[in-house]
Amino acid sequence: MKRLLFIALLFAFTALQAQQARTVSFDEGWLFYRGAQEGAAQTGFNDKQWRKLDVPHDWSIEDLPGTQSPFDSTAEVGVHGGFTVGGTGWYRKHFIVPASAKGKRVVIQFDGVYMNADVWINGIHLGCQPYGYTSFTHDLTPYVITGKENVIAVSVRNEGRNSRWYSGSGIYRHVWLLVLPEVHVAQWGTVITTAEANAQAAKLNAGVTVKNETAKPVTVTTVVRIMRKQASGSTEAGRMTATQTIAAGASAGFAQTITVKQPALWSVENPSLYTAVTEVYRDKQLTDKTETVFGIRKIVIDAVNGFQLNGKAIKLKGGCVHHDNGPLGAKAYDRAEERRVALLKASGFNAIRCSHNPPSPAFLDACDRLGMLVIDEAFDMWKDKKHKQDYHLYFEEWWQRDIEAMVYRDRNHPSVVMWSIGNEIPNRDKPEVVAVAKMLADHIRKIEPTRPVTCGVNGIEENKDPFIATLDVAGYNYAYEKYGPDHQRLPNRVMYGSESFVADVYENWREINRYPWVIGDFVWTSFDHIGEASIGWLGYPQRQWFYPWNLAYVGDIDICGWKRPQSYHRDAVWNKNQLSVFVKPPVPSFPQTNPKPEVWSRWNAPDLLDSWTWPGAEGKPLEITVYSSCEEAELFLNGVSLGKKASDTASHYKLSWEVPYAKGELSVKGYAGGKQVAFSSLKTAGEVKKLKVIADRNVLKADGQDLSYIEVDLVDANGVRQPQAENLVKFELQGPGTIVAVGNARPESIESYQLPQRQAWRGRCMVIVKTAKKAGKITLNARVDGIPVGSVVLEAK
Repeated sequence: MKRLLFIALLFAFTALQAQQARTVSFDEGWLFYRGAQEGAAQTGFNDKQWRKLDVPHDWSIEDLPGTQSPFDSTAEVGVHGGFTVGGTGWYRKHFIVPASAKGKRVVIQFDGVYMNADVWINGIHLGCQPYGYTSFTHDLTPYVITGKENVIAVSVRNEGRNSRWYSGSGIYRHVWLLVLPEVHVAQWGTVITTAEANAQAAKLNAGVTVKNETAKPVTVTTVVRIMRKQASGSTEAGRMTATQTIAAGASAGFAQTITVKQPALWSVENPSLYTAVTEVYRDKQLTDKTETVFGIRKIVIDAVNGFQLNGKAIKLKGGCVHHDNGPLGAKAYDRAEERRVALLKASGFNAIRCSHNPPSPAFLDACDRLGMLVIDEAFDMWKDKKHKQDYHLYFEEWWQRDIEAMVYRDRNHPSVVMWSIGNEIPNRDKPEVVAVAKMLADHIRKIEPTRPVTCGVNGIEENKDPFIATLDVAGYNYAYEKYGPDHQRLPNRVMYGSESFVADVYENWREINRYPWVIGDFVWTSFDHIGEASIGWLGYPQRQWFYPWNLAYVGDIDICGWKRPQSYHRDAVWNKNQLSVFVKPPVPSFPQTNPKPEVWSRWNAPDLLDSWTWPGAEGKPLEITVYSSCEEAELFLNGVSLGKKASDTASHYKLSWEVPYAKGELSVKGYAGGKQVAFSSLKTAGEVKKLKVIADRNVLKADGQDLSYIEVDLVDANGVRQPQAENLVKFELQGPGTIVAVGNARPESIESYQLPQRQAWRGRCMVIVKTAKKAGKITLNARVDGIPVGSVVLEAK
């Protein structure tokens, strides 16, 4: 085993040296134990019986020991964490640093560990990182032994009620090993910001921080080359060169302005990216080299013209997003993060509010590539608690380090357009809380002044004015009716809906389009999540008896990535000639009700289904809803017109019919200028006769991390999905891959997300396949008793 570890790491280090690169993925080959372990931090601890796994990893989404479910009705996190279980977990990794690394700095970087991550190297404690969403590093150099085995140990404690949503548990993001020369670019040390930009030229402020970790002063030259990747290859668009002497054990900053002619500006429609290649020369010898991806774009926000990107005023069509990846739990695979962004983009969103913590680097990378604007948010609470064991315990000691980790890590992402210091902070009307808001905002402005500071604020009243005055842009939670009156009082205040109810989509966007000082809206939520269980059905107050509900059931898109009816209403509000048809079920979708919901608890959307299959309801009237932004919509049942209706602002783009149920086809045609421009229909499904298996991607990377999301539909002989089918679907996989998750988006299902099976819900379910580090064909077979096998073939390259 030691020899294999040595060979693997020696190869990685050799490759790094050949490329003058400096980062090795440290995701593979961890050992894991769920529970407390005495002595597990020590090098000689016996871990032979521990489970082998790769990270990203989240133990809270795994089945509880002795069960086939991750959910527990008595879980301490209760309804807030979706009845999942945290606790303590241990990770250990044995590795060998080859002798060629002697004289270099060896640093481990964690993109995120939830939470209270204590780290040891060879039995020596390096420190604890309390906040579960902050990226952090530890310098291993004084303690690693080259040529011999070393042991990293990580203790993770996710204890008590510390979150208002599903957090997951463990090393749920990537881990990296950095091998650095003694004179090197500091962590997140290259920064490129846009001072001016138009189609003719852009002025960039380039800065580099270099660390000298030798015992002598050194003369250092830094070269930053701005590279643009095109179809014909990469070309240099500009460069800076600067020289200075850095004292022993010190850091120094290098800064210059670089002009780029005819820049490709980053925008939502054309997310063009550049790479800053930073080279560090010590005594004229190249000693370090890094690459930083960034975009050239200019943001201006004011109460007269609103939000302007590269001189163009746009509205933020936004959604709030928690960090979990549904069936995967909190595991932040790159593809899972990218897919969420891509689905939101395809559904019309151009902005995301990260609620209520910094996201993974992979998530922001995807936003950069796909053209999604981002509000990067730091905290859900400050000094005053929302739960007994939450971040308020650490705020005073850690706020500055965690803010700086967010800002320094994320400042080169062109997608990030605002920094948010918090969400619904308690006691916003108190002077001491206003002082904290000012402290946070001022610190961000000091270290990164190119983006405005914001916060999600609830209970918008005049007594919150001092709090909001500390911000550059005011986030209004559920207060669209205040946009006009507040402007009369404070005409320079820029506002946006930092959270809004699904049911208010029309009213929100009516006000947003009316007022230039309102720059957009972020619905709660755009993507469904685990935890905050049932707020989209049972609402608040939340109770332990809500079990087995474990999903919020509030997103425009559910945890499997399927659009819910409310998302089609948004389509009609946002875009012309949109058309869709839905049916209110004759019996509510779920039997549970909350006998005394709070009047302000309004996250529920209309109970609608895309189904015209209602056995037993023949001849009974059903309520039909058509979302339409066509000028007119005409409803048909089995080809017979049931009448036309105008769809406009008066109807809020929502039309209703009452139709006696009869088997066949319910369809709707949309018209503009007297011509048909859209069509939508629902067909009655017969008995399930076959399985329709659809992969979102058939060609994958054989990198041990790539994913294919495979939908299994239970359809009749004509290929119509049977929405009442709830058969158990079993999966078999052949080839270099593994099944990493299954799901069906049913909000009160307590089935395993890990077993190779899932009950269908509303006629479908999903399986997620991960590649191995081996090329080849991967075949997934889906089986349902009495039905022919459904299959799909993937290729890992």
